[in-house]
Amino acid sequence: MDFNAARSLTNEQAREHLEKLRWPNGAVCAHCGSTAVTKLAGKSTRPGVYKCKAKECRKQFTVTVNSIFADTHIELRHWIMAFSLMCSSKKGISALQLKRMLGLGSYEAAWFIAHRVRHAMKQGPMKGLLKGVVESDETWVGGVKHGKGRAYTHNKTAVQALVERGGNMRARAIGRVTPMNLKGSLADMVDDNATLHTDELTAYKVIGRRFKQHETVNHSKGEYERDGVHVNSAESFFALLKRGVHGTFHHVGKQHLQRYCDEFSFRWNHRKTTDAERTEAALKLAPGCRLTYKTSRISA
Repeated sequence: MDFNAARSLTNEQAREHLEKLRWPNGAVCAHCGSTAVTKLAGKSTRPGVYKCKAKECRKQFTVTVNSIFADTHIELRHWIMAFSLMCSSKKGISALQLKRMLGLGSYEAAWFIAHRVRHAMKQGPMKGLLKGVVESDETWVGGVKHGKGRAYTHNKTAVQALVERGGNMRARAIGRVTPMNLKGSLADMVDDNATLHTDELTAYKVIGRRFKQHETVNHSKGEYERDGVHVNSAESFFALLKRGVHGTFHHVGKQHLQRYCDEFSFRWNHRKTTDAERTEAALKLAPGCRLTYKTSRISA
């Protein structure tokens, strides 16, 4: 669903759309997972309320229960519009712009919507470890450059990108570029039988031994590609991330940087789909990932 289609929805249509995405084969209890449910009707019952018929449960629920929409006072059509805008904006969209386009009453509401959407994007789309040819590279995000020559990294946060050539990728805010941090990300996300492509960073000499093959390019000598060996895909991702941070958001707190990495990774992994398909994929990730306002303010 693209933005124009989302904008034309009523709240009832938005709820029905979310129900079809979450329960394509019929409603399922959001509390216990039972399929023995019934839809409540009557003047005193608000639309979209179901009741579980399982003896051990018997609870009422709606499509928003146990999802990022839980306890929301914001119209569901506005939620779908926010998903569409964030999934179609290549360099991201600011909370202030979301507030204007959705007609919300406060910046805080738009900011929280954006973080909930990013939290949903974190859930996918990646099954198993990265395989084949995998690029690993790092960059520094945030802070201010000081001094001459090489950029001083004070107040900056390191981000590591792992890109499966022609496939999916993952980005992780690692804080500092240390052998332990790099090794941890590679161990968590890359198959040992993969071929690792990196730059000349010394830490990779030992780390690369765990993989089937390790190839490097020497950026300090002006070498950026050699017989198919490069980290250009990771560099392309960093270009998008930095343009978003500096051009759209202007400032990203260290404690929230991982969420922005998840957002940009999600769009990268769905780059071959349409905006509408990307929005539907993100909406399907909304169930099962509750995020409270307090948690979003203090966690990464």
